Amino acid sequence: MKEKRVVIKVGTNVMTNKDNRIVGPILNELVRQIAALYEDGYSPVLVSSGSAIAGMEVLGECIAKDDSTRRQIYSSVGQPRMMRHYYSLFHDHGMRCAQILATKRDFAPGKHRENMINCYEGLLAEGIVPIANEDDAVSLTMSMFSDNDELASLVAELIDANALVILTDTDGLYTGHPDDSNSEKLSNVHHEEAVEQYVQASSKGEGEGRGGMESKLKIAKKTAKNNIPTYIANGKQKNVIVDILAGKDLGTKFY
Repeated sequence: MKEKRVVIKVGTNVMTNKDNRIVGPILNELVRQIAALYEDGYSPVLVSSGSAIAGMEVLGECIAKDDSTRRQIYSSVGQPRMMRHYYSLFHDHGMRCAQILATKRDFAPGKHRENMINCYEGLLAEGIVPIANEDDAVSLTMSMFSDNDELASLVAELIDANALVILTDTDGLYTGHPDDSNSEKLSNVHHEEAVEQYVQASSKGEGEGRGGMESKLKIAKKTAKNNIPTYIANGKQKNVIVDILAGKDLGTKFY
């Protein structure tokens, strides 16, 4: 049987509550589903945000005034904290995980890219779950990913994934504001379909992640165009990843 590969991207807005604090049971449910997929023959890769929020929880206000420096500080402090959470949760399911931090230049054709492919292939062959994030400590502004949605798409292409699941805090793409009773959820969107007019603008605070629905839509279309079905779905919904990959009509599928 051909190995099935899935990239799962979880955003900061999924793993935090209204006070911008990381919610343990949500991470636990995420890892539980990844363990279930692994048992079902999948090779999962997790692209996880949250390091900046995790760092802010530890440090509170930091004295650096420059936004870029603040991001580096928060992420550098928060990254090992996030990995400690994940290491412990995967360990509880008898699984192993590893951290891969990357910058955009690592995906450019050449030695960096080949090196990263070797790393992912090696980990997946060992049954280890790679956990990817941007290397915020060394990322230069001009070589930053627009957000982790872009990173997840690049990883999906890199490992030739069968699917990309982008988890957010809404049930998918709607024809209007998700809270509006007249809005309808779109179940299937072709990558050439013009649905951009449905996207609502969002305002985010520091540490809350860079990617809104506009970015997710752009990335989902681009990934689907490369023959990787991409789903945008609600990461706070129980069993959502397992259900989507089992063919249930959840979230919005881009094909």
